[in-house]
Amino acid sequence: MGWGDTWRPKQRSRLTWANADLNAAAAVCAAQLAVAGAIWWVGTFDDDTHGAGSGGGLAAAGLLCMLVFGPLFLAVVGLLHAVAHTMPAATLARLATRRVRGPEGAWHLAFVAVLGVLWAAVAVVLGVSPTSTTALLIAASGVLPALGVAYVRRRERATGHAPRSRRIWIRSALASFGVCVLVAVAGAVGLSTGLIEEYEPPKLTAAQLTGVWRGDGGAVLRLRTGGRAEFTALPAQPEFEDVTTKDFTRCDGTGSWFLDNEGRYDPYADEGGPSERDGVVVHIEDCGHDTYWTIGGSEAAPELFVLFGDPDSGDLRILKRDTTTTP
Repeated sequence: MGWGDTWRPKQRSRLTWANADLNAAAAVCAAQLAVAGAIWWVGTFDDDTHGAGSGGGLAAAGLLCMLVFGPLFLAVVGLLHAVAHTMPAATLARLATRRVRGPEGAWHLAFVAVLGVLWAAVAVVLGVSPTSTTALLIAASGVLPALGVAYVRRRERATGHAPRSRRIWIRSALASFGVCVLVAVAGAVGLSTGLIEEYEPPKLTAAQLTGVWRGDGGAVLRLRTGGRAEFTALPAQPEFEDVTTKDFTRCDGTGSWFLDNEGRYDPYADEGGPSERDGVVVHIEDCGHDTYWTIGGSEAAPELFVLFGDPDSGDLRILKRDTTTTP
């Protein structure tokens, strides 16, 4: 069945990691990370980008960096994953087969799952707090690398020698590239046929915008009926003399607001940012300048956001509606 070596009562297998096994685990992990990245990218087609990084210069530079440094980054991460997850599980599997009968490959997969759960728990302890889906992906991340190790061992038994490391990496790279291309093509077809819908911001009325909005750093914005606004630690466009030293300032106090449903006051509408999107213009008294908060999110979970500074690399600030507080 290709599970690797079985238990042999008269012969003890070495616990050291074979070079081909280590390279197979690392190469398969790197390949699956590349494919996962492609799937994630296609999944963002219907997400709100908040206008961040929409400038052509940054996009081109990011693509160039990905093409140049991406393969090396994936190789390093794959090697780290192999050393911390797949190969320790292989060692535990080999120890288990010395005491319990059964195919070593099956034990390898079992210990891969155990170590995956352990690493997911470590992430929680470190404060990462992964979602159930992320934790499941962490726990299952060693399955394909373990199958890659089993394949290399099967080939070694069949041919009498282990595959060369260079051949392992080349085949892994070609396979992942082919799958990534298929994913990208599927995403493009999905967009063109309407199976994947591009993101569309919600259309909210002034009455729907009335309420309390909160963001990081203790930011609070209260939009009252009649166009009155109250705020605490609210990010705002800085004074003219501070534009060169900081992207935004924080303001406390009162002011006014109104809904702009024509994108007329959007400062980034003609600079590669979100164009013709509804927004809220907040006028602040005695602090900073009028700030255009673009409407994002969804009708069920709306957001207000502003990208301070350069549209390619600005400071993104997001306010979310507080449904627990009355306006």
